[in-house]
Amino acid sequence: MRKILTAGLAAAVLLSAGGCTVERHWGGNTNSGGAGGKAKVGLVTKTDTNPYFVELRAAASAAAQANGADFSALAGQFDGDNDGQVRAIENLIQQGATTILITPSSSTGVLDAIDRARKAGVLVIALDTATEPAEAVDATFATDNFAAGQQQGAYVKAALGSTPPKLFMVDGTAGSTVDTQRHTGFLSGIGLADGAPEIKGSTPANGDQSTAQQGVENLLQRTTDINAVYTMNEPMGRGTYAALKARGLTGQIVMGSIDGGCEGVQNVRDGQYAATVMQFPKKMAEQGVLAAVEYAKTGTKPSGFNNTGSVVITNKPMPGVESQNTDWGLQNCWGEK
Repeated sequence: MRKILTAGLAAAVLLSAGGCTVERHWGGNTNSGGAGGKAKVGLVTKTDTNPYFVELRAAASAAAQANGADFSALAGQFDGDNDGQVRAIENLIQQGATTILITPSSSTGVLDAIDRARKAGVLVIALDTATEPAEAVDATFATDNFAAGQQQGAYVKAALGSTPPKLFMVDGTAGSTVDTQRHTGFLSGIGLADGAPEIKGSTPANGDQSTAQQGVENLLQRTTDINAVYTMNEPMGRGTYAALKARGLTGQIVMGSIDGGCEGVQNVRDGQYAATVMQFPKKMAEQGVLAAVEYAKTGTKPSGFNNTGSVVITNKPMPGVESQNTDWGLQNCWGEK
């Protein structure tokens, strides 16, 4: 936590004790959106350790600096820390944020806090994860997660060819729109419905590598007769791969994932999974900050869902599935290369 000798220091200490982390604070407790004032942008992510959210925060911070906006980054302690995100929103309102960018851990759990922020004149934009209802925020900048899941499912189906799927599903956090949309998109792409007999097992892993590994190890105690795996994100893909490798099953599995981090693209290159679907957190963050700056200057608000795109990355392209190879992926990925 950067120590700043202002009244914001006390708020920072209180917030840290409540389970959030703070990158930067500004002084003041009034909102000036639309009054020609300086943009004060607060970002609230699910965690501050997941590489995806690290990239989102870094991109938002850089965009704020480039556009003359103040910036503060807060996060929950873990994926699913709804109370921590609520405290972060309330803290940002008190600090005088003109815009709050948020990746909600729960699509419904932060709605009351978002409503208070908007009533206080704060522009609220969802990044990466939509709220339910979507109209709870002013706008959303995110991957079309249903489409990303559909791309993964279509790839796995094409890679299996005429072989019927025998599928494990490694899901994320229950109740998250990202998890739900990717899950249902994947099933649409592979041509199955929830409860289909081709689904041999499923486990929630909350986006975590070790949780995914343990969950898949448990599933493999029931059956090893599988040929395909859906993973909601790349850390869970790595955990799944570790569990499969320990059983000597990697050669019989077509596994896909979603994220497009540099580590994930390298995983594809190394053969840990057949494909990943790249998303673009830098674009989400930059567009969110630019909207915040415009709101502070003119009062103009963005609206609706703004799709930031997704691309299948694989070195084993399949007919009918648009994709790029891992060379392209490593040039366009996010995170450490």
